[in-house]
Amino acid sequence: MDQNWMNFPRGSEGFKAALNIFLNGYFTKNAIGGQIFFPCKKCSRSFCHSRDVVYDHLIVDGFVKGFREWVVQREASSSTSNDMSGINDQNTYDDIDGLLHDTFIKVEEGLNGDQGVPSEPNEEAIKFYKLVEEGKQELYPGCKTFSMLSFIICLFLFQVLNGLSNTAFGDLLELLKEVFPMARLPKSYNESKNIIKDLGFDYKKIHACPNDCILYRKEYEGADVCPKCETSRWKSKNVPAKVFRHFPLKPKLQRLFMCSKTAASMVWHDKERTKDDKIRHPAYAQSWKDFDETYPDFKIEPRNVRLALASDGFNPFRTMSVAHITWPVVLISYNLPPWFSMKPEYFMISLLISGPKSLGNDIDVYLRPEGIMGVWG
Repeated sequence: MDQNWMNFPRGSEGFKAALNIFLNGYFTKNAIGGQIFFPCKKCSRSFCHSRDVVYDHLIVDGFVKGFREWVVQREASSSTSNDMSGINDQNTYDDIDGLLHDTFIKVEEGLNGDQGVPSEPNEEAIKFYKLVEEGKQELYPGCKTFSMLSFIICLFLFQVLNGLSNTAFGDLLELLKEVFPMARLPKSYNESKNIIKDLGFDYKKIHACPNDCILYRKEYEGADVCPKCETSRWKSKNVPAKVFRHFPLKPKLQRLFMCSKTAASMVWHDKERTKDDKIRHPAYAQSWKDFDETYPDFKIEPRNVRLALASDGFNPFRTMSVAHITWPVVLISYNLPPWFSMKPEYFMISLLISGPKSLGNDIDVYLRPEGIMGVWG
């Protein structure tokens, strides 16, 4: 299919007619539960939507930059058809190569360096190559639509969209293995989780005092009672009273510097922004200037990362009858220009804190794991 229609005015009848044809083919091949991740400028492949929502987004916002060229390249490389099936890779499902690329941000550039000097693969590169190999393995002999890795990712998406418990996920795996014994499937939920954890979904569980006094780590790691309020660490035998999840920050920051283009943008706030009296970025604010005066050694190196922290509590069970609240803590890099830093793919989830009550000022207790308090000094 000729993709020049993507350059038509989005309000024209020609664009709308071609878009409907395009979406019909794309959803037929790629939809999961009636939804897909789609590269409109607003979502940039970060959110899953139904066909009607995708259509509206593309009419209002248009395709993300470079998508037309990507489609044309995929169609040109297809040896089996010249229609929209070229959008879908022959050996993978839902563009697993693109997912790995987005996750590791051109890790191959980090291997070769900007000057083309070869170097030994680092830990992130080893993880990348491991996932690439798993992404090439067929789900079963002759399967052309799924690899083992892409199918597991789709199963996790299915779990989230339909609210399946971890136990139900494991039961589903057992059923699939019994029905399709030739398929290369993990044996359990935990095995599935271990396969995809290198995509950045891994986290650490840390015990906390139910009254938000301390974290049971370092000097308190072996304690059974809070030294401040004397509340027991345990709800029952070997069951902690409160647990929060910490997503390590260091690997996320490392990935920002792996790509030469992203690494260059990490000094935008110092090297490239227009410096006048107009406030276009937090770097123009007086608080930023005061921080630079207080910590001149930190200011000297523009690659030092400046992060914003955002958090708010919500009830994930959608009912006020349940005494429960979850606080996600999100970090945003202000080193990047606003057209990068405000995109969802650059938001970094750091903590998930759950409990029966609001945290208030006690949230500072949870900012102590390595990679969080280190930001604030």
